[in-house]
Amino acid sequence: MKFQPFPVIESERLFLRKIVELDSEAILFLRSDKTVNKYIDTPEEKKIKNLSDAIKWVKKVDKYIEKNEGIIWGITLKNDPRVIGTIGIGNFSDNNKTAEVGCDLVPEFHRKGIMSETLLKIIDFCFKELKLDKIEALTHTKNKSAIKLCEKTGFRLNVNKKYEDNKLYVYYELEKGSS
Repeated sequence: MKFQPFPVIESERLFLRKIVELDSEAILFLRSDKTVNKYIDTPEEKKIKNLSDAIKWVKKVDKYIEKNEGIIWGITLKNDPRVIGTIGIGNFSDNNKTAEVGCDLVPEFHRKGIMSETLLKIIDFCFKELKLDKIEALTHTKNKSAIKLCEKTGFRLNVNKKYEDNKLYVYYELEKGSS
């Protein structure tokens, strides 16, 4: 995988762009807000608790992208450069044919179709640009919004794949050509 130059993605209402240090306050909110993180089981040592942690996270993401291990975009509205969410691709299979997608969004932007619009653009990028065969999404069984988003964008529950660390998480997947 190659993520240089950084692939900026545009949709009807949104820009998906590189996250920079100036976005650290937005990252702090997204990684610490109780509503956003309700169904995310982050180990204590990986939690972002202050602005310094958020800045470190942005720098860590830069290295992650530089090493081509994955990519995370900041989601912004076209008329406002503030990051309102993130979406990323990572956990690539050994043959680089399968990867996992994950996302978050500021609660005031929920139920406006923003994440569906974003995810559809990322699905397109994964299949056309990265030549993936399959995309996976891991979500909590009680996260009805995430499940609805997965199903709305063509993902299907994989009942045969289990998340070993927590039985309350399930995998959804989307295979190329099935959407």
